[in-house]
Amino acid sequence: MMRNAVVLLLFVVLFASCDEQTEHTAPAIHERDSVSMMTTYGVNTLISDSGVMKYRIITERWDVNTIKNPSRWEFVKGIFLEQFDKKFHVEGYIQADTAWYYDQKKLWHLRGRVRVRNTDGLVYTSEELFWDGIRHELYSNVFSRVVTPERTMEGSYFRSDERMTHYMVSNSKGSFRMEDMTGESEQKEEPADTTQPAAPPRQPAMRHAASPKPVVTP
Repeated sequence: MMRNAVVLLLFVVLFASCDEQTEHTAPAIHERDSVSMMTTYGVNTLISDSGVMKYRIITERWDVNTIKNPSRWEFVKGIFLEQFDKKFHVEGYIQADTAWYYDQKKLWHLRGRVRVRNTDGLVYTSEELFWDGIRHELYSNVFSRVVTPERTMEGSYFRSDERMTHYMVSNSKGSFRMEDMTGESEQKEEPADTTQPAAPPRQPAMRHAASPKPVVTP
């Protein structure tokens, strides 16, 4: 009888302990836009535009998400982008620590150590840059620096065409050449010919002062 009571007590304790256990599970993920449709690592590929090879993309990671609104490509590990002309010559390059490309808007958003260089030797650096593929222009609302073979400009607002041949920097400061301000270059004196003896300095002409006329007093 006592043995049966002990067995019954153990059964009740085990049942109670099992009933108190709770299952620890993570909640289900309902946000479908948190998952990329495609993730590619170690990318070095060419991108065509209207059947013509226009760009080369080099990146460590490329995420494509068509469910997010707006849909986008994400380059969270940085990007190096080369641009070609119709003859497949390099026109310039863009690099940044992070980039997003909104394919429906044709808009690039580059962040962190942005650097751009074109064929004319212009170098642009900033922490943020937008590239609008519909308007064919680049712009930035943060501190930007433009360095060319002729001048250096810095400012808090930048806007340019895609090739960076026509651009403006507002709230700017920088260094300029004199001809950039006046439109004319400084005239430099030619050095004297050292093969010919220098002419002796001319002596100033001596002038004799006229003798004062006597003053006759009445």
